[in-house]
Amino acid sequence: MATSFSSPPFLSYPLTRTPRFSSSSQTPPPNSQPPNPPSSPKLTTTSSEQQPPVTVREPKPPNPTTTVETTDWIASSLTRRFGLGAGLAWAAFLAVGVISEQIKTRIEVSEQEANTRDVEKQEEVVLPNGIRYYELRIGGGASPRNGDLVVLDLKGKIEGRGEVFVDTFDGDKKPLALVMGSRPYTKGMCEGIEYIVRSMKAGGKRRVIVPPNLGFGEKGADLGTGVQIPPFATLEYIVEVDKVSIAPA
Repeated sequence: MATSFSSPPFLSYPLTRTPRFSSSSQTPPPNSQPPNPPSSPKLTTTSSEQQPPVTVREPKPPNPTTTVETTDWIASSLTRRFGLGAGLAWAAFLAVGVISEQIKTRIEVSEQEANTRDVEKQEEVVLPNGIRYYELRIGGGASPRNGDLVVLDLKGKIEGRGEVFVDTFDGDKKPLALVMGSRPYTKGMCEGIEYIVRSMKAGGKRRVIVPPNLGFGEKGADLGTGVQIPPFATLEYIVEVDKVSIAPA
């Protein structure tokens, strides 16, 4: 009875599965090339890794030496466009211009001195507006026009009293400057002085008597020199025109 329930003989052995290989996988063909070796990790990198790294350059600060701070825009333009040589040429041109202007000024001064002459006989000249003057020296320079700058020496006093309220003929004091047609007047000048200077030339000198209506009028003036000019005062001046030039802008 025991033998009838025993397992069949073929079930007493474990089943094993034999793997199947094709002929091509078991033995490589004799003429076939060996497979390529696996590529290096460096060669199998992605396209993003193969591209060279991008270097971000920060903008350079502006070179301070390239900024031309000058009022001479012509020279700076020439220097930028044509180089240093053109700039040096323009500087030389300016230097020649300055020298030429100095020579011109010297020539004008020489002509003024040559044409200036003292008056041997002083005669009184009476103008329609009441101004009287005596020519002391006839100038040989230019006559001032409206807007010109006139540099002059001035000595003024009250007629009949001898009190001097302005005097630039002293060596320690500077000449006065008058722009023709400019108001108000300062330093003892008045409308009568401007009127008389218009008919003078550089280098000229006059003694001038100014009536009250062209002087300080009915109010008089306090010029801060310690001399009070009374109302309706007649003024006596010595006027000498030193230079006539174009007023600065």
